[in-house]
Amino acid sequence: EEQLVESGGGLVQPGGSLRLSCEASGFNFKATGMSWVRQRPGKGLEWVSGISNGSVRRTYADSVKGRFSISRDNAKNMLYLQMNDLKPDDTAVYYCAIGSLPDAKVASQGTQVTVSS
Repeated sequence: EEQLVESGGGLVQPGGSLRLSCEASGFNFKATGMSWVRQRPGKGLEWVSGISNGSVRRTYADSVKGRFSISRDNAKNMLYLQMNDLKPDDTAVYYCAIGSLPDAKVASQGTQVTVSS
């Protein structure tokens, strides 16, 4: 059974940084593209970033390009999202998801990120 557990969320001031982590188990992580997806208050799911299984291809939504960086450690079954220059509009529940494209499958509880002064 696929399991994804996110951590690293919290409250941060505008302009600050956070690093999200996702521990994966129950599937062949090193062979699977992955993504980060978020849900802002009152909105639907929004794909944020994707990474291929070997980290060669990394893609970002325009709203986060230049500020967020996705990475992974296949030896540890871990996915990361480094978020810099955070803005109040980045406030959301962040999920790691299976697949590197915008139709990635969310199968976890997510971690709350709140950007506020």
